[in-house]
Amino acid sequence: MLILNQKMVKFTYMALDPNELQKKFLSLAPNKQQEVVDFIEFLESKKKMTNEKPSLSWIGALEKHKNDFTSLELQKKANEWRD
Repeated sequence: MLILNQKMVKFTYMALDPNELQKKFLSLAPNKQQEVVDFIEFLESKKKMTNEKPSLSWIGALEKHKNDFTSLELQKKANEWRD
């Protein structure tokens, strides 16, 4: 079950037989085969990105400014930058 835009959507995962998948792939025109390859590579790169742990090297970078601003001042400044 998947929740999408606050609606529950039921879906079924169906793994294709590798031979069936190959038949489908080979039945496509060469330009469509390339699209499939590109999409697979995109999915692989997306998976790699989600497996990376976030870098926290920025922690403490503003330590020297901790007495220059209050949290409220920083919040107001951030809101100005967004506008």
